[in-house]
Amino acid sequence: MKAALCTRYGPPEVLQLRDVPKPVPRKRDVLIRIHAAAVTVSDVYIRSGVPTAQLWFRVLSRLAVGLRRPRRSIIGMVMAGEIEAIGSGVTRFRVGDRVYGSTIMRMGCYAEYTRIPAKGGVLAPAPRNLTHEEAAAIPYGGLIAWHFLSKADIRPGQHVLVYGASGAIGTAAVQIAKHFGAQVTGVCSGVNTELVRSLGADAVLDYTKEDTPPPGARYDLVFDAVGRRKTSALKVACIAAVAPERYLSVDKGMPVFRRKNLLRLTELVEAGVVRPVIDKRYPLEEIAEAQRYVELRHKKGNVVIAM
Repeated sequence: MKAALCTRYGPPEVLQLRDVPKPVPRKRDVLIRIHAAAVTVSDVYIRSGVPTAQLWFRVLSRLAVGLRRPRRSIIGMVMAGEIEAIGSGVTRFRVGDRVYGSTIMRMGCYAEYTRIPAKGGVLAPAPRNLTHEEAAAIPYGGLIAWHFLSKADIRPGQHVLVYGASGAIGTAAVQIAKHFGAQVTGVCSGVNTELVRSLGADAVLDYTKEDTPPPGARYDLVFDAVGRRKTSALKVACIAAVAPERYLSVDKGMPVFRRKNLLRLTELVEAGVVRPVIDKRYPLEEIAEAQRYVELRHKKGNVVIAM
């Protein structure tokens, strides 16, 4: 099978397309033929070795992923595809099932096939109303946004501001907060305002033109979907407008991916409440270009690899 291998930390060019043996499922494994994979910010961090991060974060990342190079040379943690084979002990899935989800730190999604434990990953039946590429655009941003917003106890009618509303996490957060009944204000650059409005945002602020929220605006929750990677005068003003405990950032703790949350997202997608946002599609042969584009941090929603 073809796979993109990352044999050392470095720029996007370290990803090399190779022919490698197709994995064989063990007793409790499923073998998935991958039709689409997402290229996420987390993938970029893993490939690069986060050279610009603070020392403590870089050390922790290397301990988790690999000191001198990734322990698992095939990276990528989000995919959608079809189960091609199952181990003798698997009862949850059948051959031919369309599935999607995250392999989490097992990675292995930048390839035509991956093998994961049937109960060890975050794997669920794919939404029936999505293509494989569309399905691959749901788990990463959707699960991270769900993790943080579900802890915030959002009540109908509350005002929620999503900073970074046009990215993979932000586009999901706008839709999930609306599902919870919130009045949502999205913050993004001017070129993305129509996209954020189309996702259900009641108001949109352009951080390139506005330094403070509108007069009289109040927020019950500010969700920072980009964290320390991006800031602005408007972001600082929005944070100051809420109590510290009502400011949530993707930098505050490690999000936990759970299968039950992915199943809930599937329900919302099939009900038309949440929809995927895809900025660009690339073939596996152009994985380096896809990672370079994500690294620029200007993408709208998700970047997807079509196998």
